[in-house]
Amino acid sequence: MTDEAPEGSGALGAPEAPDPDEAQRAIEYCYDQGWSDGLPLVPVSRPLLDRFLATTDKEPDEIIGSLEQVGRDVDVRTAAINAAMAGCKPEYFPVVLAAFDALMRERAARGGGFQSTSGPAPLIVVNGPIRKELGFNTAGGAFGPGFRPNMTIPRAVGLIVRNAFGIHPHVLEQATQGVPGRWSICVAENEEESPWEPFAENGGAGGGVSAVSATLTRTMEFVDNRHTPDHEDVLRDLEDTIGRIGSLIFPQTSVALVLCPEHAQMFAAAGMSKADVQNWLIERSGRTGREFRLMGKESVATKTFHGPFEGDDAFHAILSGPRQIPVIVAGAKNAAISMVVRIFGEWSGTAVPVVEKK
Repeated sequence: MTDEAPEGSGALGAPEAPDPDEAQRAIEYCYDQGWSDGLPLVPVSRPLLDRFLATTDKEPDEIIGSLEQVGRDVDVRTAAINAAMAGCKPEYFPVVLAAFDALMRERAARGGGFQSTSGPAPLIVVNGPIRKELGFNTAGGAFGPGFRPNMTIPRAVGLIVRNAFGIHPHVLEQATQGVPGRWSICVAENEEESPWEPFAENGGAGGGVSAVSATLTRTMEFVDNRHTPDHEDVLRDLEDTIGRIGSLIFPQTSVALVLCPEHAQMFAAAGMSKADVQNWLIERSGRTGREFRLMGKESVATKTFHGPFEGDDAFHAILSGPRQIPVIVAGAKNAAISMVVRIFGEWSGTAVPVVEKK
């Protein structure tokens, strides 16, 4: 073998590489149009767009989402263009459509969530066979980078919001500081190591169906507890994190519990279902009046008590029911680290099936 490749064949016999200068000009053009979220975009040709549209039975002009407060809609064609620019493969597009549909079913997303001062981040959860078919990460680094569908599908949703709805930073987006990874959180549930039914089944999808659920999140906090064999110790650790006063600005809150396989299996081995875990935490998650007062948040507790402040010893429960604490299993079975994810508003938990072209 020689290092000198045949003329016109590309390096070492590989197909001829595209002209990098022409690619750079196309990328810079996308930047100049204001389409980018800050990262380079994939330039979209008509043939590429057609390959995306060929994956769905929806008509290109069909409206799939609206924000009444800004007077803008998004259609299938626009969604496909932004999915292509985000780096999705055409076969990802039905998942993008399901994710966007799920997000548009959430009151917070249809309202002012995208424009909130907290700058919430969409959380997308994928269930079913599509996880394996498209190569989603279902184990270690569930919230992190490194897997194309996990990264490009939420980015596609972000570009749709930016380019179709016009939600740009410093304009209609008014985040004070925002959330890191605002358009990069897509988790494929670790169904293989979960002791319970898939999350999509809780959201109305049938068993074994590929489906997507989505909501807006304010932040996420890890709970590292590999120190005890007692499942109630771990529950108390989760309860302490859920009740952190710094995150509380309303009388009630919502969190998603993203359990690692070890914690989920520990609870199941103790005879607990998802509902048992939820009910345990609903009953105990909160703080006393004194704790609120010492943090200068007596007004939050007062709203809960619906009247005069009831004193330092009064307990303020912050979760009102199972909808305030959906349970997901994700990540690797290697370190007993779970996540408490702060939900912006209330999550309906609705699962939207992924519909591929018939």
